[in-house]
Amino acid sequence: MTNPMGITQSDLGKRVKELRADFPILASKVHGKDLVYLDNAATSQKPVQVIDSIKTYYESTNANVHRGSHYLAAKATEEFEGSREFFRDFLYANSIKEINFTKGTTDGINLVANGFGWEILKPGDQIMVSTMDHHSNIVPWQIAAQRSGAEVIEIPVNELGELNIDWLRENISDKVKMISTVYISNSLGTINPVEEIISLARSVGAAIMIDGAQTAPHQQVDVHALDCDFFALSGHKMFGPTGIGILYGKEEWMEKLPPYQGGGEMIQDVSFSGTTYNKLPYKFEAGTPNIAGAIALEAAGRYIQSVGYDFIQAQESALLEYGTQQLSQIEGLKIVGQAKEKASVISFLVEGIHNYDLATLLDKQGIAVRDGHHCCQPLMDRFGIEGTCRASFAFYNTLEEIDALKAGIEKAVAILS
Repeated sequence: MTNPMGITQSDLGKRVKELRADFPILASKVHGKDLVYLDNAATSQKPVQVIDSIKTYYESTNANVHRGSHYLAAKATEEFEGSREFFRDFLYANSIKEINFTKGTTDGINLVANGFGWEILKPGDQIMVSTMDHHSNIVPWQIAAQRSGAEVIEIPVNELGELNIDWLRENISDKVKMISTVYISNSLGTINPVEEIISLARSVGAAIMIDGAQTAPHQQVDVHALDCDFFALSGHKMFGPTGIGILYGKEEWMEKLPPYQGGGEMIQDVSFSGTTYNKLPYKFEAGTPNIAGAIALEAAGRYIQSVGYDFIQAQESALLEYGTQQLSQIEGLKIVGQAKEKASVISFLVEGIHNYDLATLLDKQGIAVRDGHHCCQPLMDRFGIEGTCRASFAFYNTLEEIDALKAGIEKAVAILS
């Protein structure tokens, strides 16, 4: 990431200090130490604006949507559908018919994979996913392949942790019916060349699904400009609540796919002689949705807009550069994943020390990092390792927290060695 605004580090620091006041949890103590939260790729923290929106909904609006004629039902429906309209604009979609509320990215990918497995894929067809993909973008396609007789093809990754685009150019064919890949890797921070991948998919008539869970918190997404067929995101990665997400799907595709689940809301008429499904987007929203979550997700989106993606990218670029510089000075530490285009994630190992032991001792110092395979076991196998420690930064992190991380690693190494 680059600093598109040319903001000085002093100005970045001042604004970060102001914004941190919006996140109550960042003032916490852990084991008697100031919390240093560096696990943002797993889930981000929530500003008071999002927390308050949930509280306000349950205190003043709580009712089911689309089903009642009373005041609260109408108010809840208006706010719920207002969030859908907000995300149509937020993602630059053409219509609210293309904005589906889900439980998150995993749910969105499963919805698409289920539909392809039932209606689109045939024996001999191919689905391409990459070595660096999260399990939630591998396993659903394996299930779809088992159901349909299609085959899952792995797009390899090079030593730097970059997708091998040359291999993709050479091996893509009209057998490929879907390319489903991650935009930004949760485990390495690699930013994939999705525009070129989409162009390659178009050249053979394949559909394209983008796992955008790690993208929406860090950079503007324009699905219309990308021309992807599907794009999934999770609220809890972008300063919103858990259990809510968005699946963007082109209207023509969503019309073709069968419902993912059956129940209330997704129907037009039901009888024992047959059922007529509801119009888009409700066709894919069976049952009472996460109403409070959808409304709070809009609050999260508006909060991101108030902070500004230019500022977010400037601050996170500074964190990544400084963090890479500082951690590289630690003897025996190896950064896993050094792609030329990278988001604010640093995965690392220290020679002779297990990632779990290192993360545990960091926790005792109040420093939260993630250890393990990060739901990316094929990628860990590619590098011949069990897992890594991962520090993932958000705009509210500071250079001082990176200093604390470096000192914490050095202290842990001294103990464990």
